[in-house]
Amino acid sequence: MMAGEPSPASAGAAPAGGSARFGAATALAVFVADQISKLWILFVVRLEDTGPWQLLPFMDFVMVWNRGISYGLFQQTSDIGRWALVVLSIAASVWLGLWLRRSARRVEALALGLIIGGALGNVIDRIAYGAVADFVHLHWGRFSWYVFNIADAAIVVGVAALLYDSVASEWRKGSGKAGLP
Repeated sequence: MMAGEPSPASAGAAPAGGSARFGAATALAVFVADQISKLWILFVVRLEDTGPWQLLPFMDFVMVWNRGISYGLFQQTSDIGRWALVVLSIAASVWLGLWLRRSARRVEALALGLIIGGALGNVIDRIAYGAVADFVHLHWGRFSWYVFNIADAAIVVGVAALLYDSVASEWRKGSGKAGLP
């Protein structure tokens, strides 16, 4: 290794404090964007009263109240189920926040921030409305995707980025290279 070259272990790494701040800023940005979009849909557009709204040939805004988790799984019809999801989401966010504090890689911090911001955005919905406000519907021909919101999209992208970072990190360790091809 030449002087000044990053070591394989530090490739893509930043000081833990810098990555943690980056992840926290990402979480805040996702949370704010999610809540602003939901407030706009619910109280300005009043989508629940006005009905579906075609935005693009493949994208509509439709109002769906999700009482479960991603993709409508584990629907909860009782207050106990609702509050259990709130507690579970908050506990997961705290655990991810502790992980974020130790994170030294920006991709990992970004991923954790996306997941935390999305989870907390959906927690606010469960507390305020009793269910999560989903409104983006993607479709093309006979294909129809689940209705989702910014928080859901951030969580999915965050999980994908976390998986990528994990695989890339293992690849760097195993090959001794500083980055992916």
